[in-house]
Amino acid sequence: MTRSFQQNDSWDSTTEFTDNVEKRETLGKVFEFLFLLGLLIGLFILALLLFDILRDGLGRFLSPGFLTETPSRFPDQGGIRPAIISSILLGVVVILVTVPIGVGAALYLEEYAPKVWWTAIIEINISNLAGVPSIVYGLLGLGVFNYLLRFGPALISGALTLSLLSLPVIIVTAREAIRAVPDSLRNASYGLGVTKWRTISSHVIPYAIPGILTGVIISVSRAIGDAASLIVVGAVGFLTFDPGLFQRFMALPIQIYSYITRPEPGFADAAAATIIALLLLILTLNGVAIYIRQRFSTR
Repeated sequence: MTRSFQQNDSWDSTTEFTDNVEKRETLGKVFEFLFLLGLLIGLFILALLLFDILRDGLGRFLSPGFLTETPSRFPDQGGIRPAIISSILLGVVVILVTVPIGVGAALYLEEYAPKVWWTAIIEINISNLAGVPSIVYGLLGLGVFNYLLRFGPALISGALTLSLLSLPVIIVTAREAIRAVPDSLRNASYGLGVTKWRTISSHVIPYAIPGILTGVIISVSRAIGDAASLIVVGAVGFLTFDPGLFQRFMALPIQIYSYITRPEPGFADAAAATIIALLLLILTLNGVAIYIRQRFSTR
């Protein structure tokens, strides 16, 4: 009788477990469908936006002189050459400033810094800074670079402001990439008598480069497409010369904003064409970074 009771109890437990598994599988399929539906809706809206932009701006984008001439006050004339040059210079300066500083800060916090209260405060603040609106960085750049360092409304002020905007993202992603390197690589290197810096430079950094480049791609793409901070720093919407580092400047997002605010209908097509140019610039930079990342991943 006791044996029969134990068998019945075991059968009830197995049945209950099977029912729970089936309910969880059903719930998982429901959420899978909802997530897939959300993805399809997002892709559909993105496709509509791209179609609308290409329909309005492709003709103007392919028109002679649009990429090689300076802006004009007439919607069917002129081009966006100063804006393209400014955006490229901004991206180059952002990469040159943020990558060494961001990766160096991530290496220090992850490999050298002691795990004490003040490093925890720094880590929390860096994570919080990654979510600060760009307009706040624009006000900071205006006060520090325009007035305190007296650079004025020059391209270098905009580039350094965008560097401040990009640094937290690079530091956070670089730390995660460095943290993902297996400790067995470090221990094997230390076991052979290799110094800590040699271990980091020869094993940790090469292994973490794909993850670091992911952060660089995200941050630089955000910086090139940002307009709010550049407006605060002093970017202009009309420029008839190619800018230098210490001259007045414009950028593709500012050019788009300038075109959209004008009442003539032709400027809407010019804005769409400028959006196409900005997308191609960002995709080109992302493609180069992805290629480099894949090369290091293969190695």
